[in-house]
Amino acid sequence: MSKKAIIAIDQGTTSSRSIAFSEDGAILALAQKELTLHYPNKGWVEQNANDIWQDTLWALKDVIAQAEGQGYEAAVIGITNQRETTIIWDRNTGKPIYNAIVWQDRRTAEYCQKLKDTGAEADITEKTGLLLDPYFSASKVAWILDHVDGARAKADAGQLAFGTVDSFILWHLTGGDVHATDATNASRTMLMNIQTGAWDDDLLALFNIPRSLLPEIRDNIGHFGDAAENVIGKTIAIGGIAGDQQAALIGQACFDTGMVKSTYGTGCFVLMNIGDEFKISKNKLLTTVAYQIDGQITYALEGSIFVAGAAIQWLRDNAEFFAHASESEALALSVSDNNGVYFVPAFTGLGAPYWAPDAKAAILGLSRESNKAHITRAALEAQAYQTQDLMSAFAADSGVDIGTLRCDGGLVANNFVCQYLADILNKAVELPEVTETTALGAAYLAGVYAGIYSGLDDVAARWACAKSYSPSIMADKRQVALDGWAQAVGKVLYT
Repeated sequence: MSKKAIIAIDQGTTSSRSIAFSEDGAILALAQKELTLHYPNKGWVEQNANDIWQDTLWALKDVIAQAEGQGYEAAVIGITNQRETTIIWDRNTGKPIYNAIVWQDRRTAEYCQKLKDTGAEADITEKTGLLLDPYFSASKVAWILDHVDGARAKADAGQLAFGTVDSFILWHLTGGDVHATDATNASRTMLMNIQTGAWDDDLLALFNIPRSLLPEIRDNIGHFGDAAENVIGKTIAIGGIAGDQQAALIGQACFDTGMVKSTYGTGCFVLMNIGDEFKISKNKLLTTVAYQIDGQITYALEGSIFVAGAAIQWLRDNAEFFAHASESEALALSVSDNNGVYFVPAFTGLGAPYWAPDAKAAILGLSRESNKAHITRAALEAQAYQTQDLMSAFAADSGVDIGTLRCDGGLVANNFVCQYLADILNKAVELPEVTETTALGAAYLAGVYAGIYSGLDDVAARWACAKSYSPSIMADKRQVALDGWAQAVGKVLYT
């Protein structure tokens, strides 16, 4: 088999997937299993870590078999994953000692507030580029060590391993031989100093986390070990890893300073490449590692919206407005406007630029004639309003007038969402030819390692626009909509 396939593992919040790409970026095969979220207490969000691994393993094997059935050789594997989600497992058995605590989980809000009250946040931000929030891994690790019987003693004895989802999958793929992560995932733990690129002793002491728990931090491109034959049926090199949002940045080829991508999945995440100089946001954005290659860190500013597509899932599953998320577009377009209805989807608090972990979701402006079409439209419109909040912060921090937004994620299949984004942002919105940008980013990293691509310039040359949206509303109408959103958010924040 002379034709090579690059295999991407894409382990996300709501599903575990694998995709086989040809060298030109075409999708050869895809396998996916939905992943159940568990809510054992108010504000808690968990996953079964064994399910994460078993579903990922099934998808990987299935995709390799599909690619080989088409005459392709599975040449290399890249991994991308939901970030911040925290797993601790036994080094001897590989079994998790507790469920995976998902990035959306808010159980450590009080713990984080107590640390804030001591003045710890300024030093954390200076080292990590992050704000002190339950969103990140550090407080989740501390919670597991303090609440699972015997966990802290085992951790102190070096018997346990911590990792974000990439590390957990890598450990199992290599048969327990490799405990490592990449710089992008490490930068989301709140334990890595992203100026030095290393785990930080002061942060470990602050959260009372033993260094023996931690994986090795590596570049995004490199040999992370081999998927073992006794695990997947053959030996395949693992050549690249990146957290999902950074993988999407790579898949969107945002390699020049000032380029921006926005991914609309369960949440929404906007990243701007800011180059090789570390800068702290003055507008409650995060500074994070965009990618690290040959030891050189490229940084990004990031705005994190906790709930994007999850709002549509809520309308489908909890409110039972429709049977399929795809029906939301027609429902929204069945009315001419939102009739004054605004949906603030703060189901897990508000992320950037507000960082209000205790905020609650709200539907405001209801009147006697309001119906599910108005509410659905408001939920979709909220994605544009939330993005505009971020874009204002990006412009203030960077001084760059962003002209174009490269967008991806499940919600961009919704034409109403994309057009409304362009209208509210007053910017061009571009969708790539290959919409699976997160998985594609992981494939590109692995492909560069394997010599299939010569480097990032080669990757950038392959990006192509499939569809674009231009602003189509007048400035006064845009401002009225934004003023209504500001009032709605204000009521959520201050009541």
